[in-house]
Order: sequence, then C-alpha cells, then structure tokens
Amino acid sequence: MKSFAFHLQKGGVGKTSLSVSTAWALSKIGRTILIDCDPQGNTSSWLITEPPKHELAKVLYGQVETGAAIVSVCGLDVLPTFGIDGELKRYGENKLPDEPFIFCDLVAALQTLGYQFVVFDLSPGMGRLERAVLTATDVAITPMTPEIFSLDGIEIFSSELEMIRKNMRRAAQHTHIVVNAFDNRIAQHKAILGQIAKLKWAVIVVPVDPVFRKAQAVNMPIGELRGTDAAKKETLDAIDRLAGELSGRGEK
Repeated sequence: MKSFAFHLQKGGVGKTSLSVSTAWALSKIGRTILIDCDPQGNTSSWLITEPPKHELAKVLYGQVETGAAIVSVCGLDVLPTFGIDGELKRYGENKLPDEPFIFCDLVAALQTLGYQFVVFDLSPGMGRLERAVLTATDVAITPMTPEIFSLDGIEIFSSELEMIRKNMRRAAQHTHIVVNAFDNRIAQHKAILGQIAKLKWAVIVVPVDPVFRKAQAVNMPIGELRGTDAAKKETLDAIDRLAGELSGRGEK
C-alpha cells in the first residue's frame, strides 16, 4: 500500500481540487481511500451530498471502527470530516499530543481493509495534525500556483519536512510539485515554471480549467463530468500522469 499527502502552507493553491482528482484517478488503478484531514471539511462537502453518520475524528478518538465511517462516492471511498460541528481540530489540539503516531495506526488499519492507495487532503497549516499525517505517509505532493509566494512556500515546506524527519525519525518523501492553474499566455507563469523545472522534484502542470469549480458545484469528481462541462484534455492528462507516477505505473 502507498500513502500520499497533498500539502503546502498556503491557501488557494488547489490542494483539495488536486487531492480529490488524483484520488479519483488512483481509484481506477487500485482500491483507494481519500481522507479529509482539513477541519474545514471541504473535500467532504464537495463529494458527499448526504450528511455522513461519522467522521474521521470519531475514528481517531476510537469511538467508531474505521470501516463504519467510510463513505463511497463514484467508486472512490472517503473518510470524511464535518466542516460544521466537526471534532478534528479539537482532536488535534487536545488529544493528538498524546498519540503522535495515530495516523500511522490509521494507515495500518486501512491496509488491513485492503486499500492500495491512501490520499490525505490537508489544511494549509503546519500544526500537530499536519505533522502527524506527514509522519505517517510515504509521499508528499505540493500543489502551487505559478507565483512567487508559492515558491517561498515550497522552500518552507521542504524545511518543515526535514524537521519532522529529524524529530520523529521518519517523514514523507517529497517527490512532486504540481503547478496548478497554469496559463501559458502569462509571462510570469512561464518564468515561474522555468524556475520550478530547475529544482529536484518531478513537476506536473495543470492548466487553468473551470472544471474544478463545475465539479464542486455538482458534487462529482472532475473525471465524471461530460459534454460542455468536461475537463480539458490537458487537465485529465496531467492528473492521470500524476496518478500513474504515484502508483508506480508511470515514469518520472
């Protein structure tokens, strides 16, 4: 089993859009679960139309079995977080300090349930919750928009990962950068992409595409939209390439 975390300490770069889309693409390769680790619960509100009975925090507290909290959407399993009245933030502040490896236990439990891929969608913060997930996962992917502040965010993120590795003796391997909402007509976008291409990470470029907004409005992954609402071919190709590389079926 392989586990992945989408993270950057910056909002608005497309972490949820890309984690949901990549998890859906991975679900076509092998059994996949998407875990909403953002206390705002955006992944859950995007994909789940009926209020779920349980959330991630209840699993972490040991109040329900992992399998009982999983919701299936379009062939993709989701472990949701309640955006309203959710307990995840409270768990991270009050209980997680006593259980720093709880997400390692969660990943192990998901492996026993037969999952091949686990995808975590994280908040823009870098607190106990995010560090615990990055300790438990195999690979970290950083989404960014093609602008200077995102470049700074990647440097900070890499430094944080090294700190986690030093303190916890393990951390996710940072393998990919996804340049999101790229517009080849904008000179700054091309200049930023040129700088990113010189770095040590594999780079995936996702173009500007209204499909993410459309998909969220109808509570579906982007790959499920058809006709005039369908994603650009370049968008789907980029997501498929990322899923292929993460799964081991593609080449970097």
